[in-house]
Amino acid sequence: MIIENEVTLELAKEHGLTEEEFNRICERLGRTPNFTELGIFSVMWSEHCSYKNSIAQIKTLPRSGGRLLVGAGEENAGLVDIGDGQAIAFKIESHNHPSAVEPYQGAATGVGGILRDIFTMGARPIASLNSLRFGTLDDARTRYLFEGVVRGIGDYGNSFGVPTVAGEVYFDECYKGNPLVNAMAIGIVDTANVVSAVAKGEGNPVMIVGSSTGRDGIHGATFASEEISEKSESKRPSVQVGDPFTEKLLLEATLEIIKERLVIGIQDMGAAGISCSTSEMSAKGNSGMKIDLTKVPLRERGMSAYEIMLSESQERMLVVGKKGKEKRIKEIFEKWDLNCEIIGEVTNDGILHVEYEQEIKAAIPSHQLVLGGGAPVYIRETKEPEYLSQTRKFNFKTLPEPESIPECFIKVFSSPNIASKRWVYEQYDSMVMTNTIVGPGPADAAVIYIKDTNKAISAKTDCNGRYVYLNPKMGAMIAVAESARNVVCTGAKPLAITNCLNFGNPYKPEIYWTFKKAVEGIGDACRAFNTPVTGGNVSFYNESPDAAVYPTPVIGMVGLIEDIRNVTTAPFKDEGDLIYELGYDYEEIGGSEYLKVIHNLVTGEIPKLDLQTEKDLHQVLLDLINLRLIKSAHDISEGGIITAIAECCIMQPEKLIGAKVNIPIKSREDFTLFSESQSRVIVSVSPENREKFEEAVSGSFTPFNFIGTTGGKSFIINDQYDFSVEHLAEIYFTSIEKKMNYAQGG
Repeated sequence: MIIENEVTLELAKEHGLTEEEFNRICERLGRTPNFTELGIFSVMWSEHCSYKNSIAQIKTLPRSGGRLLVGAGEENAGLVDIGDGQAIAFKIESHNHPSAVEPYQGAATGVGGILRDIFTMGARPIASLNSLRFGTLDDARTRYLFEGVVRGIGDYGNSFGVPTVAGEVYFDECYKGNPLVNAMAIGIVDTANVVSAVAKGEGNPVMIVGSSTGRDGIHGATFASEEISEKSESKRPSVQVGDPFTEKLLLEATLEIIKERLVIGIQDMGAAGISCSTSEMSAKGNSGMKIDLTKVPLRERGMSAYEIMLSESQERMLVVGKKGKEKRIKEIFEKWDLNCEIIGEVTNDGILHVEYEQEIKAAIPSHQLVLGGGAPVYIRETKEPEYLSQTRKFNFKTLPEPESIPECFIKVFSSPNIASKRWVYEQYDSMVMTNTIVGPGPADAAVIYIKDTNKAISAKTDCNGRYVYLNPKMGAMIAVAESARNVVCTGAKPLAITNCLNFGNPYKPEIYWTFKKAVEGIGDACRAFNTPVTGGNVSFYNESPDAAVYPTPVIGMVGLIEDIRNVTTAPFKDEGDLIYELGYDYEEIGGSEYLKVIHNLVTGEIPKLDLQTEKDLHQVLLDLINLRLIKSAHDISEGGIITAIAECCIMQPEKLIGAKVNIPIKSREDFTLFSESQSRVIVSVSPENREKFEEAVSGSFTPFNFIGTTGGKSFIINDQYDFSVEHLAEIYFTSIEKKMNYAQGG
């Protein structure tokens, strides 16, 4: 017989609950919770599940408009209409803390969880993306984490059979103790087959399907709601273990029962496992649920009700079937060699009843457990960080002018934040399913074909954490703008975003002020671009004993290309084409890659962003692409215009094309060449289209400047600097590879 601990305030605090929260639970129940109930409340009221410190801010984001069908918080993933009875489901989530202690499984299960969020909607996953942040590559543990995370993402996605088509990787000292691993997935669904995460209909069967339940992942949600410390290594058991082959079977079985209209609702068992799926589905349906844990398939003996309710074993889902369809549902899961057990039924009393071995283990009103119900909501104290008063005052005129622009450029161009991430994406299968039109590398965003149509989806993840650190609101606006600009450069109209908001401890006033300002920036930009927020994830407590990470609100943007003939990539296409810069440079290097790499500084005012100017740029780019007047498009971002043009020369390694450009210098050569002023794009144009191109852009609000021509084997700037494109390609494509191979060999 399992002896349960006596519930006290001390025990509640050990579970991550405050005295105020424990008292609230006792008040709501009219009694002291038992041990199993305490466990359920502790995970459901954890930051990871309840969003108690963020929901008040999150609700200020635009959650309607455009082509949005399902918005933030409504379902397992967001849903956007793409016409012809089809929609795309997409979402991004973090798996930061698990990846910090067990990088391979932490990253792999992050991919598995986000894929389940997609197919529980009835959508077939068609693409996977990611956004990763690590310390610097000269650190051995960083290389270990980097290698393990990349391998985990690759092995899970490749085995499951979904292409990993795009992402981003940044390196900075602030992420050394707390890497960020954000996984995004996209699926396609007929709107008639969309399924909700709801439990309703008294007497309808409640089923657990997929893998058996073990002790892995217990208290994973609470682990994700605390800071990384030396004790974190002991949390290794809180990291789940993934099985992509089982998940593939689960995908097919799930889509089959949805297609046959056998179910009322489905929810993934991610964070907080059975506790989360039963309570959230019941609360959403204004119903209750009665479940018997004795019927849950277990893979370990002697598990308690507490452990079964809190387990985060992977590849499991909760299904509310239609009464009378139980036999057919079981047949389908048995065909795919998966567990499918009826563990209870829907009730109409609003109570989550949990029974185990003929004992009542929990009786909790479902709505008391969930976001928008009884879960606490806090608005924390805010205080502007003191460091900002210093960074804003920085005088760039005090920077020494570089002795050698070529040396500076090579250093910046070989920075791991600029260099190609080929070492990463070559470990991913980006072509499985044969939907991928543009995969990692040759464009500003990935492009995925929608089969049996003339359409494609463009998708990108983006955020510059340094910008947000130096100006939270403007930095977050830039993250939205650049992700939108990236999909526009492929020929897509931005539709909507998902976000993964990675911040430090919200109880620290400076952190919460930064978080609040970043959310404001995201909201302003999304309203300007009519790209509503479909959902996402808030990840707090991203801190190591040294410091918090840079505030990193990662944006996952999706756009629609109505005609696949409009797909546009970044590399120059032919010799003799004309090169233009769209947009205007203000010589802004605050928070830039140049400032960090050459001067080892992260300071100053970051580039300004005017939302209308950015929106005008998007429109003129889409017009030019629709008129077939440009052959390539690449946005100017990290590393400035010199880096952007160099990338256009070499991003298609099988066809290197040089360029000769004249870039007017304003106040200082280094400021002009490495400026990261926003709302700028490099495009190439056929000579015969010059007049039409200039006429089209002249009719817009976007400034433009003819700066040179393509051709030859060199990248020549202002008749002064001459770089071999072959040498640049060697630097660009091997910088990260050499660091990793040298370390592994040495």
